[in-house]
Amino acid sequence: MESLIRSKAVVLLFILLFFANISKGQETKKLSLQEAVQLGLTNSKSLKASSAKVDQASAELMEAKMRQYPDLKVSGAYLRVNQPNVDLKVPLSSGEGNGTAAPEINVSQVAYGMATASVPLFAGFKIRSGIESSTYLKKAAELDAQQDKDELVQNTIAAYYNLYKAQSAVALVQENLKQAQQRVKDFKNLEENGLLARNDLLKSQLQESNVELALVDAENNESIANFNMNLMLGLDEKTKLELDGSDLGRLYKIQSLDEWEQLAIANRPDYLALLQRQEASKSGVKAANGDYFPSLALTGGYVAAHIPSFLTITNAVNVGVGVSYNIASLYKNGAKVKQAKAQQEQLYWSSLQMNDGIRMQIHQAYQNYLENLKKIDVYQKAVEQAKENYRITKNKYDNALATTTDLLDADVAQLQANLNFEFAKADGVVAYNKLYETAGLINKTFEKENK
Repeated sequence: MESLIRSKAVVLLFILLFFANISKGQETKKLSLQEAVQLGLTNSKSLKASSAKVDQASAELMEAKMRQYPDLKVSGAYLRVNQPNVDLKVPLSSGEGNGTAAPEINVSQVAYGMATASVPLFAGFKIRSGIESSTYLKKAAELDAQQDKDELVQNTIAAYYNLYKAQSAVALVQENLKQAQQRVKDFKNLEENGLLARNDLLKSQLQESNVELALVDAENNESIANFNMNLMLGLDEKTKLELDGSDLGRLYKIQSLDEWEQLAIANRPDYLALLQRQEASKSGVKAANGDYFPSLALTGGYVAAHIPSFLTITNAVNVGVGVSYNIASLYKNGAKVKQAKAQQEQLYWSSLQMNDGIRMQIHQAYQNYLENLKKIDVYQKAVEQAKENYRITKNKYDNALATTTDLLDADVAQLQANLNFEFAKADGVVAYNKLYETAGLINKTFEKENK
């Protein structure tokens, strides 16, 4: 008897551990939209890459500024030399004026050192143009990073409500399945008592099977959306997310279409980045023209040398102005200037093309939001109509005034109306934020509304 009790206890402990492991692997996390966006911004690999590009542009700007500072060079050497055979055809005088030959020079080592400095005074405006160009490119890189951030916020919002739609579908289908299963039980009892035709029971069972298949499909969609969301936010892939849909169905007041176009042109980071690159290309043309001018620099240096038993040099300081000019630039630099001007023109037409594209995108996003508002209103009425239709059809069926097919059709229509309404509310929030993302304002607006 005791061994049986111990066996049962072991089995019970195993079961508890088994379910404990399941619950551990299926950790549940409540997640608001604000938290999802913050996690996305924190863990995004694309934003980290954008930040690295900004750092690179900052370093390039620093490099361009450093070109206006002096170049300092220091060099020196210590050399051991042999005793070469030197046959001078003109004898050296000892310097005493008596015509005697100079003493033999015995040199075995040489040491010298030099320090030079060069300060650019004029370089054909290339240094200043390079600084201007790098400044514009740094601003462009920062705007590109802002554009990536805006896109990430919108993608996170879309993924959040895509998962919400999947979870809503599972919940609604599960509730409908319970009703279908209860209907099958009721119909079985009626059929066994001879109060219902066998064909009507089969219809209800067929609908139950269809709802089960719909639930399998809905759960699969939820699992995929949940996995993708975890991956996007940097969470454990097995985490079960519980989303907050309390803000759905909220109506937002928006400006006119013309105002949205003006806002987009003034705030779109990708468009502003293109304008910065256009300004950088102007500086590039100036830099290319700079090769037509000579370069002027202030130079200075110091030299010291020591050759034992022969020569010692100290305090040898030199200061002067150096000029250099590449005459070949007169006929070679034209191609470089044409390339710079062609790039400038290309960016100009690209900016006009993007301007048109932004206006089209704003128009589409604006109309999509208005369309979703209308859908929410229509589907809300449809839910009420489907509910009332099912109630009336059920009453008629109970009084033998409607067929089983009518009842089942009314039930399907009610489920579809509820799904459409939930989906429309989620799509409305996504469309609203898409409008702000298209105008380049989603990050500012999202932070303001969620404070």
